[in-house]
Amino acid sequence: MAWWKRGKSESVTETASTAEAAAAMPLIHLEGVSRVFKTDLDGADAETRALDNVTVDIDRGEYVSVSGPSGCGKSTFLSVLALLDSPTSGRYYFNGRRVDHLSPGEKARVRNVDVGLIFQSFNLIGDMTVYENVEYPLTLRGVSGEERRARVDAALARVGLAARAKQRPGSLSGGHQQLVAIARAIAGRPPIVLADEPTGNLDSKSGESVMQMLDELHAGGATICLATHNPDYIARTERKLHLFDGRLVDQLPA
Repeated sequence: MAWWKRGKSESVTETASTAEAAAAMPLIHLEGVSRVFKTDLDGADAETRALDNVTVDIDRGEYVSVSGPSGCGKSTFLSVLALLDSPTSGRYYFNGRRVDHLSPGEKARVRNVDVGLIFQSFNLIGDMTVYENVEYPLTLRGVSGEERRARVDAALARVGLAARAKQRPGSLSGGHQQLVAIARAIAGRPPIVLADEPTGNLDSKSGESVMQMLDELHAGGATICLATHNPDYIARTERKLHLFDGRLVDQLPA
C-alpha cells in the first residue's frame, strides 16, 4: 500500500503544546452540536435544524458510516467535521483542540493537511489539468516537487486515471471527475477521510474499486467517515451512525 504510506505527521493540530490533550481525546468529539439555518418564509423567519444536539466521538483509526433518509443532515454533519461549516451551538474538538478557537488560517490548514474530502460536488479547477488538480493542495502545503510527483502519480494510478493526467476536467465524464476528486483527497495522505456518497456518480465496478480503496486506507491506519445509503457499504464499516431529522438516533457497532 505504498500509494498511501504516511510519513512524518504534518498535522497543524499536533504540536508540542497540544500533543498531551490530543492523546487524551478522540480524534473527533462533538458535544451537543446543532446547526440551524434561518430562512425568510412569506415574511416570517423559519428555522431548519440540519443538526440537532449531536454528541458523538470518532476515534483514530475507526471506520464509521453515517446513514439516514435524504435531508437527515448527513452532508451537514460531514461539512461540520471538515470545518467547512460551523455549528450554531455546541462544541467541536478536532484532535484535542476546540475548532472555534482556531483562526481561519488554521482551519484552512487543517482541511488541507489533516482531512481528505470526497464530496458529491467535485470542486475541480476547470483550467487546470487532472494532474494539476491533484497536485495543487500539495503545492499549497509546501511539499517538495519530487514528493509531489510521486504522490500524484501514485494516486492517479490507484484510481486508474494515469492516462488522463493531461486532460482537463471538462473533457471527463462525471464518474471520472469523481475519481479525480478522490485522487486529490488521497494524494495528501490525510489521517481522516470524509466521504459523502463517494460512489454516487460511478458505475458498480468503479464504485467497488473506490470502496476497496477506502478499505485499504483504513487498513493503513486512516480514520474513515462515510456517508452512504448503500446497505452493502454500511455493512463494511466498524460503526454505524444513523441520523434522522438532524438527530443522532443510533450508534451501532459492527
